[in-house]
Amino acid sequence: MFATPALVALMEKAALSSVEPWLEQGTTTVGTRVDVKHLAATPVGMTVVATSRLVEVDGKRLVFEVEARDNVDLVGTGIHERFIVKAESFMRRVQDKLPKN
Repeated sequence: MFATPALVALMEKAALSSVEPWLEQGTTTVGTRVDVKHLAATPVGMTVVATSRLVEVDGKRLVFEVEARDNVDLVGTGIHERFIVKAESFMRRVQDKLPKN
């Protein structure tokens, strides 16, 4: 069965992919909020496709309506929020959390 974490990951990927071509070089987006309803079970082997629609832009904050469908049903719907970040400085801040040897 198609698990809820896989549904969320697919929806996040749909949102990122929908804006990635328009981002400035050296930037990416990071997910900051997910509010998803998993509405229907999908058996192993059936294809699930997620789509996103950008519904709000507030500076670097992007809000998407997301949904996923299999061959039969609407599988999930929700809201997903992402922020535009400079990839290099974001990764540096993440790495700075690691203990220094």
